[in-house]
Amino acid sequence: MAPQTQREWHPAFEEYCEAIFELREDDVAVIQARIAERLDVSRPAVSEMIKRMDKAGIVTIDNGTIRLTADGLSLAETVVRRHRLAERFLTDMLGLSWADAHVEAGRWEHVISPTVEAAMTRALGAPTTCPHGNPIPGTDYSAPDTVSLDQLVVGAGFIVSRIPEELEFTPGLLEFLELSSLLPGHRGTVAATTGPAGASGTTVEIDGRLVEIDEFASTRILVRAV
Repeated sequence: MAPQTQREWHPAFEEYCEAIFELREDDVAVIQARIAERLDVSRPAVSEMIKRMDKAGIVTIDNGTIRLTADGLSLAETVVRRHRLAERFLTDMLGLSWADAHVEAGRWEHVISPTVEAAMTRALGAPTTCPHGNPIPGTDYSAPDTVSLDQLVVGAGFIVSRIPEELEFTPGLLEFLELSSLLPGHRGTVAATTGPAGASGTTVEIDGRLVEIDEFASTRILVRAV
């Protein structure tokens, strides 16, 4: 990807466009309440920021649903691309954990220049996904056929494909998934269709051990059936 000159936006606009993009990507309703939850800010603060973004021409509001304009989408894709590329660099090249890389990438995404972005892409061999399997915008990513983990029956085999962004923002979950070997490319088998303490969820056997996954995660983790 060749370096290019891009308009600079306020980091807050970048954060909000990124959140809107990722909520839509995860099929979560893009309304002010969901943005407030994702960014951990008050609803009045979100309301004020959305008004500013509407005035700047990067979002529109239709019956409470917030949508990115062409300029907003371009900004969101740039920020998301740099975040996911940074996560890949931090894990693959520097050996950081998933959780640490996610936090650090949140800082890097605002300061990576087009020149550095292109250099990182070359150094990493032009990856198409972040470490969690989420697509890097602007690459030749081709989505595999996937289902959520909870849709598989006992005895079904699977390969972990993707950990959606929604799970990355759940406290402690990235650490749990990484330690439990629920990593893209890892193969497992459904051992039971109940989660912790008999609650709704899924128990899987992966890398030689049993892992109990609650309903919230098992309905969101995407896998390929094998």
